[in-house]
Amino acid sequence: MIAIILSTSDKGGRQSAAVKNRSGNMGRTVAFSDAEIAEAKRMVSKSADVREIKQGMSVVLSAELGLNIKAVAIALQSSPATVVRLHGRVRSCADKSHPDADGKAAWGGRRHAYMTPEEEDEFLRPWAEMAEQGGVLIVPPIHKAFENRIGRRVQPATIYRLLARHGWRKIAPDNIHPKGDREVQEVFKKRGSRWLWTKR
Repeated sequence: MIAIILSTSDKGGRQSAAVKNRSGNMGRTVAFSDAEIAEAKRMVSKSADVREIKQGMSVVLSAELGLNIKAVAIALQSSPATVVRLHGRVRSCADKSHPDADGKAAWGGRRHAYMTPEEEDEFLRPWAEMAEQGGVLIVPPIHKAFENRIGRRVQPATIYRLLARHGWRKIAPDNIHPKGDREVQEVFKKRGSRWLWTKR
């Protein structure tokens, strides 16, 4: 048996709802202001956009039926994390001063970066100076220095993406040029072109 518990509005005018399951545990309580609930109902009744209707339903199901986030996720065939984002979209649309109130999604971007772009620039600066003098670098020392910098192990692909983001490219040195670097050529023969990078 599931009991729906509706509480009175708090000082901010938000109505909270929660679900009590068979074991007596309360689900996560979600609170919405009157303006947010009104915006959600407007989305459901007036919008022709399926995504916007889904955003509105996420709030209506929580506020009107008292469903917790997990139950709303099941009803909308989404994940709980998606429901939280849908709630956030309704809140931002209800607040006309919010920068996302135009209805455009703000999801995206690099969310799991080890360094900021500025920190990456600073990290690669010594290697760029070395490349300007010698022309060619190999990846393993950069990989090791990167791991020491962040304090954990990473896959080599992380370094390849880092170098590509900052304008570095793979090269294959000419192994018959009379002024060629024999040491670099031997490394190339043993490890292949994926180890050798230069600044564009």
